[in-house]
Amino acid sequence: MIAIDKVLLSDDVIEENFVCDLQKCKGGCCVDGDCGAPLTKEETKILADIYPKIKHYLRDEYVAEIEKQGTHTFDAEFGYVTPAVNGGICAYGYTDEMGIVKCAIEKAHKDGLIDFKKPISCHLYPLRIKEMPGYEAVNYEPRESLCSPACKLGDKLKVPVYQFLKEPLIRKYGKQFYNTLDAVAKKYKKR
Repeated sequence: MIAIDKVLLSDDVIEENFVCDLQKCKGGCCVDGDCGAPLTKEETKILADIYPKIKHYLRDEYVAEIEKQGTHTFDAEFGYVTPAVNGGICAYGYTDEMGIVKCAIEKAHKDGLIDFKKPISCHLYPLRIKEMPGYEAVNYEPRESLCSPACKLGDKLKVPVYQFLKEPLIRKYGKQFYNTLDAVAKKYKKR
């Protein structure tokens, strides 16, 4: 385990390699799961505020699902989550012309309509954060078959998980945290 401030990261974060391969997985992480993406309480408010600005990116049945369930829901195991359509795809997802599921929130952000990029749990995937008393546990949890192409591509390109996720790690924990993690990883590799 790697301890930085009040964050405990599994060694896999620096030992394993990962680079999303959307051509192969087709954005399956937005579809596969027990519920929608985990959200912070702050993100539930953000989704309520930005929903009118992203609604036009969504399929009619996804809009209907959000308007039925709300801009977020609550799951007994995961807490606040995005709504899911028929227990599958995130209601904020859309499928592009290549058949890849992408995030309408992120598209609206890229188009300059909103400042919020996407939920941090999505941005950090395949890392999962679990709040514990006094600290956060950060674990590397790729889906075995779905993320297999990303693990292979990461190995081929020799990109550790933490480097692939530099932007969201800085977004979540700050640049100093990331620099400390990078220093730990480099020291670890020298052994």
